[in-house]
Amino acid sequence: MRRNIILMLTCVLLLSCNKDKTFIDEHIIPAPKIIQLQDDRMHPIKDIIVSGSTQNLQYLHNKDEYFLKIEKGNVYIEGNEIWARQTLTQLADNEGYVPDIQIHDWSEYPFRGFMHDTGRNFQTIEMLKETIDLMSFYKINYFHWHLTDYPAWRIECKVYPQLNDPQYQRPGRDCGKYYTYDEIRDLIAYAKERGITVMPEIDMPGHSAYFKNAFGFTMDSEDGKKILEKCIAEFCEEIPVSMCPYLHVGSDEVYINDPKGFMHFAEGLCKKYGRVAMAWDPGLPSDSTTIRQIWNTAAGSNAASTKKGGRYVDSFMGYLNYYDPIYFTNKVFLHTACAQEIPDTTNALGGILCLWNDVRVVDKTRIALHNGMINGMMVFAERFWNAANGSWEELIAFEDKMSFHKNTLLKNHDIRWYPNAKTIWKIKINESDTLLAYGGAIDLDDLSAQNSIVINDTTSAWAFTEIHSDHDTCVKAWVGFEAAARSNRISAGIAEQGKWENGGRFFVNDNEISPSQKWNEPGKYKYHYNTWAKPEEELPYTDEQFYWMREPVIIPLKQGRNEIKMYIPKTFKGQRWSFGLLLDHK
Repeated sequence: MRRNIILMLTCVLLLSCNKDKTFIDEHIIPAPKIIQLQDDRMHPIKDIIVSGSTQNLQYLHNKDEYFLKIEKGNVYIEGNEIWARQTLTQLADNEGYVPDIQIHDWSEYPFRGFMHDTGRNFQTIEMLKETIDLMSFYKINYFHWHLTDYPAWRIECKVYPQLNDPQYQRPGRDCGKYYTYDEIRDLIAYAKERGITVMPEIDMPGHSAYFKNAFGFTMDSEDGKKILEKCIAEFCEEIPVSMCPYLHVGSDEVYINDPKGFMHFAEGLCKKYGRVAMAWDPGLPSDSTTIRQIWNTAAGSNAASTKKGGRYVDSFMGYLNYYDPIYFTNKVFLHTACAQEIPDTTNALGGILCLWNDVRVVDKTRIALHNGMINGMMVFAERFWNAANGSWEELIAFEDKMSFHKNTLLKNHDIRWYPNAKTIWKIKINESDTLLAYGGAIDLDDLSAQNSIVINDTTSAWAFTEIHSDHDTCVKAWVGFEAAARSNRISAGIAEQGKWENGGRFFVNDNEISPSQKWNEPGKYKYHYNTWAKPEEELPYTDEQFYWMREPVIIPLKQGRNEIKMYIPKTFKGQRWSFGLLLDHK
């Protein structure tokens, strides 16, 4: 628990010194169900008493439920001790003082997961532990560890060591790097201490180029299944079911001769070793005992998939690495968890927030920044702890919490996000009527689809908003006219020197504003095609390719009303058509 203690001491809320606090629940993520402030005076923590009693609990089947009571610095906990302590951390001020309060809380969905793909881009155990700490802080309780993919098998393999041999792996993709069984056990134990179950994914039979390179045949062949059988046996012997009750078998994005036969084989392995099987949907046909992870984001198809029967988790909100992370953060908050207005956990277990990095990453410390991982976690945690969906008004209020966490609890993390839900746009697409859109980043593809507007391969839009200022001032602005997906390098690329990317234009009070930053690679990375499995996929992203990572432009504002105008062209087929404007008023 050493890291938990460090986190508790360092991740505290910076409250003012008078200790007269009545806000309390305004800064807890996810929001507690029941909270009663007994006294606005603050006290140092004297003692923490964890009781075996359940007299203050109502839902004994809910493993997330906890009761937290603080009286003059004495802390009493019933139920889930880990989640109660994380809430206590968020209640403490910068001197470690806490209020007299009672909190009774529980989750609506039992399964709240986060997925990292380390098959494509390896991350060290220490980096993964930092992610585990963040997950635990926001009561995200499953770590979906995607351990294999096209480039490599990242699990130590004693029975077939060629699976760890760099000569069979994709060049440049952390060749030869894998996790030993000791490291896997260590991470599982570390996660368990923080309330998190690790769910490994061994993707089969697809996304497995390394396998064919090593053996000369595919996983779904008879010889391939014999090898898989020994590999899974070794894994399950090294990692007992008590440490790892789930095994994700992948099964998506692959076309084989006998899909039912292969899934019967894979699910049979899980049952043989006492594991609960999980698989992607869409994917190969699974049986009723396998938990389906629904990932198709197409309108209507995801909700239909929830009706197929059997247990499932929701990943159809989309992926952190696909959208503009500012847009995606808002999208997740507004998402209807499990396509249910009222939670029914008979089959709907919860959701998993997914982070893929198909494109090669050199500096792994930039993964969270490039994909908006932390702000994405905050809204995901709120949505799947408290269920249903949020409104724009609720998002505006929630952004105050996010800002507080960014500036205090997570002040040692670099988070490229600013409140933006109050921004209201008037948008003209082609000859359409004026459309209203909300938020600092707008996906024009989604906006067009929502309004039944057919767009061509090339088109354009104008967007207008207003900023009101109490006095003449200057503010920082991050401006972007495209957000290249981190899963696919299709993009208009970096702009020419002195220009905005994709031919976009930006005006403040009719004065055109140019980028303040000098581009290091002007005109590069223009790929008007999907780059999966192509050489361009091996070119890592740099900060200047994402507007939220760049240096801000300083824009002048006059007292009163200021008009912002943006011209956003769509320049080729398949382009993610979007734009963004983030403002820092500090």
